[in-house]
Amino acid sequence: MDKVLGIDIGGTSIKAGVFSTEGELQTATRIPTRELVNEVSFAVVTEGLVNLLARVDATPDDVVGVGLDIPGPVDDDGRVGMLPNIDLNPEGLQRALKRAFPRAKLAFVNDANAAALGELWHGTAKDVSNFVLVAIGTGVGGGVVVDGKVVSGAFGAGGEIGHITVNRNEERSCGCGRHGCLEQYASASGIVRVYKEECKKLGVAPVSLEGPTDTLSVFNALEAGDEAAKAAISCMCDCLGYALAQISVILDPQMYLIGGGVSGGFKLFAEKLRASYRKYCLASSAMVRILPASLGNDAAMYGSAFQAMQN
Repeated sequence: MDKVLGIDIGGTSIKAGVFSTEGELQTATRIPTRELVNEVSFAVVTEGLVNLLARVDATPDDVVGVGLDIPGPVDDDGRVGMLPNIDLNPEGLQRALKRAFPRAKLAFVNDANAAALGELWHGTAKDVSNFVLVAIGTGVGGGVVVDGKVVSGAFGAGGEIGHITVNRNEERSCGCGRHGCLEQYASASGIVRVYKEECKKLGVAPVSLEGPTDTLSVFNALEAGDEAAKAAISCMCDCLGYALAQISVILDPQMYLIGGGVSGGFKLFAEKLRASYRKYCLASSAMVRILPASLGNDAAMYGSAFQAMQN
């Protein structure tokens, strides 16, 4: 009755799934978290995972693999680099998981790489050997797959497309410490920030927002004809299309997949994004497909489990 846990670590919660060793998702849940930096927060995670296992009549001793995705660079040896968008102590969390699941092999993987692995395993990219997944959530990540393998790079920064510079004149700092990164305009927080700025320019009140990453409300405003929302999404598409065009001159992928929470609004910006890409790309790469990731927000959870199974 061996089980594998796939864990997708987000800024405010983690999504966790129990998989069979054959790759079947048996049950899943969300566990609310804040910063994952101390034993109290680690215990919230491990207790939630134990309760999740109980749903399928499994215990911690049944777990043979735990895969976790991290919103930052992770090299091929599982070493974690900078973490610009989350308070996380990966070493402490690793120790807590090892105590809770003594049989398990642990695997860390970048969150966007995990999403790419999930799509390669069970999603839109199942039969595609060269593609790039763009994960748009709190930040912007990328999972690059070449010849069927994820490219993490020498230092784990392969696919960090959220930190492609798209505005050299930006004065605000990105979470990485640089300026003018794609993430500052195309992430959920970037979209909401630009939306508020556009409302101020137009002298209108923004729609009610539930937080700094509430793109759902911005998309709803867009559908209702809100001009500020239209400008914010146009900015996102222009910056993202420009960044994808730069990636194409290096990798020339068959497909771009748009994943992460923002992909829920894909139908509202798909054609604008495709037009932006064609505006900036080389003519030879203009026919690349830009599609939504089919596993949605579950992709990274699947990919984390897949990475654990490989280990």
